[in-house]
Amino acid sequence: MVRIVLIDDDPISTFITEKLIFNNIKVPCTIFKFQSAIEALKDISSISPNYLFLDLNMPEMTGWDFLEEFEPKTYKPEVYILSSSVDERDINKASNYSLVKKYLSKPLIKKYIKTIFK
Repeated sequence: MVRIVLIDDDPISTFITEKLIFNNIKVPCTIFKFQSAIEALKDISSISPNYLFLDLNMPEMTGWDFLEEFEPKTYKPEVYILSSSVDERDINKASNYSLVKKYLSKPLIKKYIKTIFK
């Protein structure tokens, strides 16, 4: 069973991402959704996700803050930043994090899903 974590404070974006994933991957999966990076950080080690989709602009704890504190010990998820920001500085900054596989712009599209879950 593939475990996927979505961290995004926008419920509409999360809904769209979840539907796209469920409708376009062929393997059984479970999706865990968090509207708060703080809450995700508390629970994520018990989930041990294979994939993590992370928004950057959230209240209380940003996606960048999450990446600074997120240190998986026994698993290595593929982390995808999923942001509405097209700022070149954000895109470049993402490459400084070894866990971040790719920076994707919202909304997530079918082409990206097929590449990620091939």
